[in-house]
Amino acid sequence: MTDLRYLPDADDVTTFTATITETTQDSVFLDGTYFYPEGGGQPADRGALEWDGGRADVVDVRKDHGDVRHDVELRTGELPAEGTTVEGRIDEDRRRKLSRMHTAQHVVSRVVLDEYGASTAGNQVYPDRSRIDFEPASFDDEDLERIERRSNEAIDRDLSLVKENRPRSIVEERVDEGRVPLDLIPDSVDPLRVVEIEGFDRCPCGGTHVSRLGEIGRLTVTDHVSKGEDTERIEFELEDAT
Repeated sequence: MTDLRYLPDADDVTTFTATITETTQDSVFLDGTYFYPEGGGQPADRGALEWDGGRADVVDVRKDHGDVRHDVELRTGELPAEGTTVEGRIDEDRRRKLSRMHTAQHVVSRVVLDEYGASTAGNQVYPDRSRIDFEPASFDDEDLERIERRSNEAIDRDLSLVKENRPRSIVEERVDEGRVPLDLIPDSVDPLRVVEIEGFDRCPCGGTHVSRLGEIGRLTVTDHVSKGEDTERIEFELEDAT
């Protein structure tokens, strides 16, 4: 089983050393990784693996029956054999954009839950934009302006984030109703990795995040669309943080 080394609070690490445990025609498995595998509405990291005499680009990362598969495109040399030490390098700029977006998604989800009582039904973050589906919800232009304003007010407070593993029983007691569907997380997942924004939000999440809200930058709601009865999608972008 691959050790997810970025958890619970090392999601700022973008270079690391690991050992190959298996190699296939176009992918490698490591004993531990800081590459984020696609999941939870967040795309996989990109980057590279280097070893003595070779290099490969990491073009996709996915979970595979408890392991993490790094799909690669060979650049030089031959794919290394089991036991080879490799240097992992994550695309730092892309990781940071995704971390900012994912934390921004938590902020918007919290604001909408507090202001309108709507839960997050789904989300997808990208390096340059993101979307969140809420239900039950029906927003007008005034609502969108309020959501944008309240989200930026929270970001401007520059609250700190804590990322840590906590017993499932405690998480179930303390996470607000409607914040996240805990029943969709298998009972076997215990403890749960929790991302808590100081005095503002608490949510189980395995994604990558910034350390303070001020790192997000200004948020702009760009669009919204109905996705069916009582379900509304909000789309947003981020300006560079100062």
